[in-house]
Amino acid sequence: MSLQIDTLAYTNRLRWLAPEQKLLFAIALLIIAAFSHPLVQVLIAVWMSTWTIIYAGIPSKIYFKLVYVATLFWLTSLPALVFNGVNISHLHLVQTDSAAGFNIGSYYVYISIHGIEQGLTILTRAIASLSCLYFIMLTIPFTELLQVLRRVGFPVLLTDLLLLMYRFIFVLLNTASELWTAQQSRGGYCTFSLGMKSLALLIGQLLKRTLENYRQVSLALASRGFNGEFKVWHPHRYHLSKRYAIEAILGCASLIALDWYDHATIFTRI
Repeated sequence: MSLQIDTLAYTNRLRWLAPEQKLLFAIALLIIAAFSHPLVQVLIAVWMSTWTIIYAGIPSKIYFKLVYVATLFWLTSLPALVFNGVNISHLHLVQTDSAAGFNIGSYYVYISIHGIEQGLTILTRAIASLSCLYFIMLTIPFTELLQVLRRVGFPVLLTDLLLLMYRFIFVLLNTASELWTAQQSRGGYCTFSLGMKSLALLIGQLLKRTLENYRQVSLALASRGFNGEFKVWHPHRYHLSKRYAIEAILGCASLIALDWYDHATIFTRI
C-alpha cells in the first residue's frame, strides 16, 4: 500500500500543480475543519474527496480503503464514548441522557445520548481532517513536501531525518514482504506453533537486514563526501493555477460563511 501511495503521488493528474498551492489549500481546509460545525466538516470531506478522486485521478477504491482503515480506529474508541455506567442510587441524574440501559448488580449501564453525539462529532472532524491529509499524501511526493518545508525555514536536520525515515519504511516493508513470501512458500505458517517460530525468525532477520542496509547507506554516503545535507534534484515542472486558486478561495469563503451562519443561528436560539 505504501509503495502504491508513493506511485500515485508521482503520477496523479495534479502532479503539475505547484506543491505550495496544494499544501496551502489543504492546510486552510484543515484549520476550518478543526473549528467548524459537523455540517461544514462533512462538506469539507466531500469537497476534498472530489479533488482527490476526480481532479487528481486517484482510484476511488484506494481512497475509500484508506478512509475505511481510519474509520476502524474510530470504531474502537466508540464504546468508551457511548456506553456509561452509574450507581443505581444516582439513576435519576442520567435519565435524560440514557437512550437505553440495563442493570448489572448495583450499577446501571446505559447508552449515552451525549456520547453518541460526541462520537458523531469526532467522526465528522476526523474524516474531514483525514481527507485533507490524504490529499497532501496522494498528490504531493514526499521529497517535494520536504523541499517546501525547507523553503519556509524548517530545519535541514529534521528534513533529512524525515527523508531517511521515509526511505527506510519502504526498505523495511520490502524486506518483510520478501521474507514472508519465502517462508510462506516453504509452509512456514501451516500450524500455529510453526507460524510463531517463523514469525520470530522473520523479526530477527528483518532486524539484521535493516541494520545491514543502514551500514551500507552510511558507507555509501561517506564515500560520496556527504557533508550533512541531502541534495535532491527537482525538475520544477509545475506551475500555479488561477482557476484552482479561485475555486479554493471561493470554496473556503463559502465554508467560513456557512459556519458563521450556523454559529449565529445557534446564538439566536439561545
